[in-house]
Amino acid sequence: MKIIKPVLEATFIRRPNRFQGYILLDNEEMMVHVPNTGRCKEILIPGTTVILRKEDAPGRKTKYDLISAYKGDKLISIDSHIPNKVVEEALINRKIPSLIRYTKIMREKTFGNSRFDFKLSDEQENEYYLEVKGVTLESNGIASFPDAPTERGRKHLLELVEAKKQGKGAGVIFLIQIDDIKAFTPHDETDPEFGAALRYASNNGVDVFAYCSEVTKDSITLKKEVQVIL
Repeated sequence: MKIIKPVLEATFIRRPNRFQGYILLDNEEMMVHVPNTGRCKEILIPGTTVILRKEDAPGRKTKYDLISAYKGDKLISIDSHIPNKVVEEALINRKIPSLIRYTKIMREKTFGNSRFDFKLSDEQENEYYLEVKGVTLESNGIASFPDAPTERGRKHLLELVEAKKQGKGAGVIFLIQIDDIKAFTPHDETDPEFGAALRYASNNGVDVFAYCSEVTKDSITLKKEVQVIL
């Protein structure tokens, strides 16, 4: 997907809380919005070059969103609103082979006590519930999730198992917001319960997909499937 609004480079200074960051732009320190509730400690390091997206909505306290950052020569998208848009674009363009049969794509649909990112249907009205998780954590070419404990994420996985038990299709796709990734694995060090729930879901028929992305300053696109190690 293409980022339509203007983007520009700045230097990261600090992040006092989840949604606020301070950057240096044209020798001026200013506050920006960070659209990510994760820790991103290995990415948002003082002195790092970051990418800002200009925002001009009335009433905003900040002029920019901090949407990506360089980690060495890798550009990592950290905007948590992006993964659903990237996956939706890929579904529409039939870029996910395992889900090509589903031609009806609906956003934010409820099953049980959870609201999933997508409800898909094929021509025979067979239903498939798909949850999307954005991934920014990477080490030596291996991506992992989560970078902070997520009870909500574990709950989604258990609800996907229930959907499967009721004859629905069910899957979770980890959209890795980085290129050149070798494999994906749950980050058990951060949240062992999520890792256990993911393995339980997989063992009960829930599809587990992981895709890396091609990331540029003004675009991010689903690129290719990577190996999932559970």
